Amino acid sequence: MAEETKSKWFNLWGAFKNVAIIFSFTVNFILVLVLLLSPGPIFMAKNQIAEPLLNDLDAAFMGLGETVISQTVPVDTTMPISFTLLLKQDTNVVLVAPVPLQAPATFYLPGGGGAINGTVSLNLPTGMTLPVNLNMNIPVSETIPVVIDVPVNLNLSEAGMQPAIDELRAVFSPINVTLQSLPDSPEEILNPQ
Repeated sequence: MAEETKSKWFNLWGAFKNVAIIFSFTVNFILVLVLLLSPGPIFMAKNQIAEPLLNDLDAAFMGLGETVISQTVPVDTTMPISFTLLLKQDTNVVLVAPVPLQAPATFYLPGGGGAINGTVSLNLPTGMTLPVNLNMNIPVSETIPVVIDVPVNLNLSEAGMQPAIDELRAVFSPINVTLQSLPDSPEEILNPQ
């Protein structure tokens, strides 16, 4: 009896396998026929989704290379400066207070009367203009405040981004070229030019 039950199960299993194989073949055959007979969705996906997407990506990468970032950068800092200023020029100065002068002098008497040594004392008055020749080195050592808005225009391609942008475009270029070479409709497959 065990042998007979085993044989029934074996026959039942064989029948199930045959039905499953025929069913699978039939479903696959129908799906292949549907795909072959209605290629519209495939061409629609190519023409309306894939091509515009890749073209938009390429245009976006090109636009990234042409992008200019414009920004105003506020600078608020101090800057140490140290240099020697050479001052060499003629100028006029105006006295702001009386200037007392005392200088030795020799007075010559007329008619060969001899000479007298003495001292001259006088005050130069306030407001008097004197010509002066300036010739000096002036050391300058200061810290000055720097407060300024600096406009910055940064072109991304000139700032070193162009190689990366070209690499991004190169990644998608083969896909785009291959997609462009595919037919756009079933008619192009049936009637190649």
